[in-house]
Amino acid sequence: MLFDFGEIEPKERYKLLVSTITPRPIAWVVSQNSQGVLNAAPFSFFNAFSGDPPVIGIGMGSHSPGRPKDSRVNIQETGQFVVNLVSEECAQLMNVTAIEFDYGVNELEQAALTTVQSTHVKPPRIAESPVAFECELIQIVELGTSSGLLLGRVLAMHIRDDAVIDPGKHYVDTPKLKLIARMHGANWYAKTSDLFKMDRIPVDDWKRDHDRP
Repeated sequence: MLFDFGEIEPKERYKLLVSTITPRPIAWVVSQNSQGVLNAAPFSFFNAFSGDPPVIGIGMGSHSPGRPKDSRVNIQETGQFVVNLVSEECAQLMNVTAIEFDYGVNELEQAALTTVQSTHVKPPRIAESPVAFECELIQIVELGTSSGLLLGRVLAMHIRDDAVIDPGKHYVDTPKLKLIARMHGANWYAKTSDLFKMDRIPVDDWKRDHDRP
């Protein structure tokens, strides 16, 4: 079935996108304003876009045109933020921080989360999160009147000790992190515990197997 986005309202386009682009990793963003007031919120339009330089991107919508979300306001003001990843154990706590509290309310306190001082940026990381990225803002790419793509350079990364297999070789026990992801609709999530392995096919093997008469 064809859905022509030129003929569909923005709300319906969004519904189609989030129903099909799944699973999506969750950026649990901690930011603070110039007065030091903290904010935490989850965003699922998120991924890594470059390894060198290490860049992550987060799509942040607005409550309404001209009224950006608190995370974006803080990041624009200070140029710093921390992206925490969400494990199964943190799911309910993350959900608390998704509540649309008034500006200035500290969602970390509402969810009774523990903070740990960051190494390079002022916003702290979430102690309960198994992975955290300390970031500085590179730029915000405006996407229409109500959305923006925030690009951040990763300055440092924290991984829970028991999920690091070999620090010297930077091997991570990814399944042990038990990360969750967003699925379709407003309330569906996925666990990353159901995995399968599929090896890449070397081009020489492909040519050998398919060049037979």
